[in-house]
Amino acid sequence: MKHLAAYLLLGLAGNTSPSADDIKGVLSSVGIDADESRLEKLLSELEGKDINELISEGSTKLASVPTGGAGGAPAAGGAAAAGGAAPAEEAKEEAKEEEKEESDEDMGFGLFD
Repeated sequence: MKHLAAYLLLGLAGNTSPSADDIKGVLSSVGIDADESRLEKLLSELEGKDINELISEGSTKLASVPTGGAGGAPAAGGAAAAGGAAPAEEAKEEAKEEEKEESDEDMGFGLFD
């Protein structure tokens, strides 16, 4: 995947036919070593092909794949349907619970530690 990402980045930069050395240069600039066999396989499969055409073909094929999801049921307020608590009170309670869940204090570390 990293080889393909480097190939696509080079394509966006205007290099329509990146070489193995070009891809290795992109990968090494971020500290990644290229796998020679995978790189050669990628280049052999993409040789002489337009990457934009391949992406559009793949998108049409992907669109025809069934995902199996029939959509989830909408989240209905069970208490409101049963004549329970007012929706405004429920929203306040949910907001408080979400704030507690988002806190990193219980984990002992932060995002940038």
